[in-house]
Amino acid sequence: MSETVLVTGGAGFIGRFVADELLARGNRVRVLDSLIEQVHGSDPAPPLNPEAELIRGDVRDKAAVSRALEGVDSVVHLAAEVGVGQSMYEVERYTSTNDVGTAVLFEALIQQPVRRVVTASSMSIYGEGLYRDAEGRLVEDAERKSLRDGQANWEPVDAAGRPLTPVATPEWKRPNLASIYALNKYVQERTTHIMAAPYGIEGVCLRLFNVYGPGQALSNPYTGVLAIFASRFLNGQQPLIFEDGEQRRDFVHVSDVARAFADALVLPQAAGGTFNIGSGNDRSVTEVATELARAMGKNDVAPEIVGKARVGDIRHCFCDTSLARDRLGFEARQDFGDGLAVLAEWVARQTAQDKVEQMRAELEARGLVA
Repeated sequence: MSETVLVTGGAGFIGRFVADELLARGNRVRVLDSLIEQVHGSDPAPPLNPEAELIRGDVRDKAAVSRALEGVDSVVHLAAEVGVGQSMYEVERYTSTNDVGTAVLFEALIQQPVRRVVTASSMSIYGEGLYRDAEGRLVEDAERKSLRDGQANWEPVDAAGRPLTPVATPEWKRPNLASIYALNKYVQERTTHIMAAPYGIEGVCLRLFNVYGPGQALSNPYTGVLAIFASRFLNGQQPLIFEDGEQRRDFVHVSDVARAFADALVLPQAAGGTFNIGSGNDRSVTEVATELARAMGKNDVAPEIVGKARVGDIRHCFCDTSLARDRLGFEARQDFGDGLAVLAEWVARQTAQDKVEQMRAELEARGLVA
């Protein structure tokens, strides 16, 4: 089925891969993107597929959104400010772009309805992932009561002080919104599901885990952790790892994510659903930094273990992929080691302005590092 698809935020890292995937499947693609400097640099010329039509405009601008929706059959909604730490002090900017922007999109869709909207959500809405206690009971609301510099144990514990064991997090796990960014993404999810059905639109949400791959904004210190590490290695600097580096995450390649969006746009069984999109494999942040150093030939640059936690950060969250596998037929295909090798080759051809210390100073100045 060939359609005209609008991709909001489609000039960004994930959006460019989604556009390529949709074009490869025979669709026509229109991109709406504001091309902000933090992501794209000054005077950006995004490396967007020339077959995609680019409209430069803000998702909060109803006139721009309405223009972008003309003749469109379906929408992939990616436009968002991204970053847990920054969301905790640029609250208006994040909430305006993410929540108001989504409201503007759906208000425009009342007059210009489409067949389906697939909205990008985030694993951040879970807060801490799912855990199991010493009796084998599942714990959905694990919390770390206090965080101190250099503490001996960063792990969530039960009421008796016993350690909890992290397990893969499924979609039914209740949200625990630990940052403004997480709140924003949950609002985007709920807006999609609340607004779609009454207007005859099919709504789908994909909760993305840690997406990596070539094309990430290396000079944006609030982007994905692998891009931040790559930027530090490229500039001969130590990656900064908060806490003790043993926090575990799920890393999924951007090509797999793009395929998930393209499938979610057309599969009948996706309609009305919310799905985790991850690899199903978990790794510690230190393991990831070590493997990236090896791929980039930087084995002599050891990460700096900061021994501090950022407000809004969580300890463990990795992906239960069973629902996406059963309903969407989705399984990540990209081997992590091979994906890192390709990322390393791409990074070697780039230049990056290292702003990590600036990011750290901004968070510490606001008391957002424990």
